[in-house]
Amino acid sequence: MTWQRKDLLGLQELTQEEIGFILETANSLKEISLRPIKKVPTLRGKTVALLFFEPSTRTRTSFELAAKRLSSDTINISRDASSLDKGESILDTAKNIEAMKIDIAVVRHSCAGVPQVLARHLKAAVVNAGDGAHEHPTQGLLDLFTIKERKRKISGLKVSIIGDIAHSRVARSNIWGLTKLGARVLLCGPKTLMPPDVEKLPVEVTYDIKKALEDADVLNILRLQLERQKESLFPSIREYRQLFGINHERLRYAKADVLILHPGPVNRGIEISCDVADSQSSLILEQVTNGLAIRMAVLYLLSKEK
Repeated sequence: MTWQRKDLLGLQELTQEEIGFILETANSLKEISLRPIKKVPTLRGKTVALLFFEPSTRTRTSFELAAKRLSSDTINISRDASSLDKGESILDTAKNIEAMKIDIAVVRHSCAGVPQVLARHLKAAVVNAGDGAHEHPTQGLLDLFTIKERKRKISGLKVSIIGDIAHSRVARSNIWGLTKLGARVLLCGPKTLMPPDVEKLPVEVTYDIKKALEDADVLNILRLQLERQKESLFPSIREYRQLFGINHERLRYAKADVLILHPGPVNRGIEISCDVADSQSSLILEQVTNGLAIRMAVLYLLSKEK
């Protein structure tokens, strides 16, 4: 198939074939990072603008490095270094940057829907790098890539997503990507951290951590957003750890070859113990490596379409 979309805004709108095509493209590009000279001229002459209006370490660095590995030019814009603090709208900011003839805008914002709005008004391709609690498509794609690389398949696997589902854009992208590729997805966490419309999602829900772990092929452990503690959505961090924290003792309920994923940043000793995070089952650092390949693939495909 050929890529025919101008933008990448979420996995909910992608077909199974489109998701598979991105994963295949990433697989072919991953070896570039293994070369002595980690650079190809694929996007020479193209310009990628990184519009990150929310803090980020892994995603921002990964997109910037992906662009540079493909030989494109990059510009970095953050809220503190933009005219947003002077009262300019985000659309005007983006249009002014586009007037400098950029080709791709990678956008992260704390408000859901911002990348979608910009995509409707910009001729440049727009990549959603995380919008509020909506979606984080490249994180979902790199998780799929990591699972498939290890398990050789997605279809038929039991994948349990554990933690703060309600506020997680990572969970939503994983739900859409995994179910479209045939996985059985189970959500687990406190009732107060489940989205109100969870019954509309193509998933199973449990509040029993043992049930979530039983015969699980993959555990995707979400960061406990400590800032939510101020909203009193769960009694205490200690209680959350006791009820939902993943440690070696609890892992005995899962399959012996279970894979451990975490989108980061990791709160060690809360949602995941140090011994599990650093175990052979943990693919946390492999996710970071694979994220680079996925983002190279996305930039390549969107640039090619443009």
